[in-house]
Amino acid sequence: MGMVGQIIWRLVTSAIVLAITAFFTPGFSINNFWTLAIAAIVLTVIDYLIVKFTGLQVSSFGKGFVGFVLAAITLYVTQFFVAGYTVSWMAAIIGALIYGVIDYFIPGEQSV
Repeated sequence: MGMVGQIIWRLVTSAIVLAITAFFTPGFSINNFWTLAIAAIVLTVIDYLIVKFTGLQVSSFGKGFVGFVLAAITLYVTQFFVAGYTVSWMAAIIGALIYGVIDYFIPGEQSV
């Protein structure tokens, strides 16, 4: 799979994991499919920027406490860039945990 295919796969799997996370997390809502798609793109860009500038992986599972905190912050901050995406602080923390568990079982290399 080429670079474009990998990016598309990462976005699709991120959107799926994000949708499942929002469904199971109280206080976390995504209004529609387009909001979900844009949120997945924004989360992927934020993840890329964090890795690029800090070298830290934003993953709530397997990267310890720092990865978990970064995942929660990333989920929370995304609401300021995407209309129709809302999450409270508590939902971001719970969502980071759920996202990490779901992410662990879905193949591919997606992150928050």
